[in-house]
Amino acid sequence: MTIALSDHDKNTLRIAADSGAVPEAVSGQDRPELQKAIEEIVESGFIGVSLRVHDERGEWAGSAGARELGGTAKPPINGHVRIGSNTKTFTATLVLQLVAEGRLGLDAPAADHLPELGLDRRITVRMLLQHTSGVFNFTGEVYDDGTVVPGIPIPYGTTGKEWVDNRFRSYRPQELVELALSRPARFEPGTGWSYSNTNYVLARLLIEKVTGRTQAEEMQRLILGPLGLSGTVAPDTSPEIPAPHTHAYYRYEDTGERKTIDVTRQNPSWISTGGDMISTTRDLATFISALLGGRLLPAPLLAEMCTPHPTGIPNMDYGLGVFVVTTDCGGTVISHNGAAVGHAALMYGTPDGGKTLTAALGCVDDADLSIAAAFRKAQQRLLNEVFCGRRADPAQPTG
Repeated sequence: MTIALSDHDKNTLRIAADSGAVPEAVSGQDRPELQKAIEEIVESGFIGVSLRVHDERGEWAGSAGARELGGTAKPPINGHVRIGSNTKTFTATLVLQLVAEGRLGLDAPAADHLPELGLDRRITVRMLLQHTSGVFNFTGEVYDDGTVVPGIPIPYGTTGKEWVDNRFRSYRPQELVELALSRPARFEPGTGWSYSNTNYVLARLLIEKVTGRTQAEEMQRLILGPLGLSGTVAPDTSPEIPAPHTHAYYRYEDTGERKTIDVTRQNPSWISTGGDMISTTRDLATFISALLGGRLLPAPLLAEMCTPHPTGIPNMDYGLGVFVVTTDCGGTVISHNGAAVGHAALMYGTPDGGKTLTAALGCVDDADLSIAAAFRKAQQRLLNEVFCGRRADPAQPTG
């Protein structure tokens, strides 16, 4: 359906878009199935959801729910969100750009550039990006027999109070890596697959060692600047998040009492480049489209990035900083999603970057990951709606 807008309406939209608050009626009126999907996702337990889709029908963006608990204002359509492990895709892209520049070797030992850490020399740069290094995850490991080996205080798997009390603490990347390397490796390098945030903090240290600049500076030089991603931030230790944004909450037990607090402000250095970045649905869509469309990497390196390595997760293999997902309708999408204590972000694209789905979600998080099932269903619902043209079958695995 074609929408005719007056000059006044266009100006109103421009001002609203700049503030992140696109009027709901205009942004969503010709894609009711997408608006309905995000409204139902909110009903499943989320505070607010913002969705952006680019496909053969053009671009659509909408939101549902609220910006904060008890509020009535809608989430900003292009608000800022802590993107969690989507950070890994940005970091992997940056490493591969340095490979393209000849500053790193993909199959060279990471220890060549970080000799002070005492890394196993069998661990290559590729293994870090692919999660096949075997290095202990500094946020803790859960082994196949159910054994849990904790790492630093994190918001999941405990009462949560220790993380709450330390949520403004600053961690140095080296501190996180040193803790991880003080623990036994999960497996011999290259002999298995296990998702480890440590791999991507090591990738950050590699970037900074070979360039002599911070990861944030290199990110600006090679990705954010060239793509004009003005809404994307690598915050390092800053607890701030730019406005506008949906609020993030955390529920925890304290001396037998259940408390819910606003954790929108938090120091993300506890996860570092495992998941510290902030972005918007627009910037994520621009990034994944440009990446898969060949604007950031030479074709051979992009092919390496998207080559699937088995993970043991149904319908989800891993490349270099991206998941390679098989949809319910038999297609392939390239993805990374992330959660960051009360915030979450989705990022999907077809292998050519021509169709994209990005989303920002706000919720009440807790140590038991109570929102996890609803999050998986939300992912599958949107994935099927956008890439398969149908609703998710509740009986299907959510992956």
